Amino acid sequence: MTSAPVIGVAVILVKGDTVLLGRRRSSIGHNTYALPGGHLEFGESFEKCAAREVKEETGLDIKDIQYVTVTNDVFSEAAKPLHLVAVYMRATLANPDQIPQTVEPDKCYGWDWYDGKNLPRPLFRPLETLLKGGFSLFPLI
Repeated sequence: MTSAPVIGVAVILVKGDTVLLGRRRSSIGHNTYALPGGHLEFGESFEKCAAREVKEETGLDIKDIQYVTVTNDVFSEAAKPLHLVAVYMRATLANPDQIPQTVEPDKCYGWDWYDGKNLPRPLFRPLETLLKGGFSLFPLI
C-alpha cells in the first residue's frame, strides 16, 4: 500500500549567527532538531503556511517570507512510512525582540537560537539532507 507524499513547509529564521531550531517530540524524527514548520493545508500558499506554522509553534510573527529550496525524503523505516517533500522558506522576525515560546509542548520540547557553525545533533532528516546538499542557512550578503 502506497500513500501520497506529504508536503511540509519549513522556515529558516536567523538572528545574527544563530538559527531557530526546536527538538521534535513526534514519532517521525523524535528527539531531532528541526526548523519551525508543518503541513501545507489545501489551497494554502507557501508564504501563508510559513507564517501560520511559525505563529502556531513559536508564537513569533514573521515577515519578508521567500521561497528558497526544497528537499525530498522518504522515511521507509518508520512504523508508518512517510514520503516528505519539504519546502523551505526564509523569513525575518517582524519584531527582532520577540522571544520564541513552546506553544505546542506535545510536539516540541522547546525552541532556541543555535550557533550556525555548531548546530545541535541529531538534525531532522530533511534538514540534514538540505545541509548535506551544500545549502547555507544564512543568506549570502
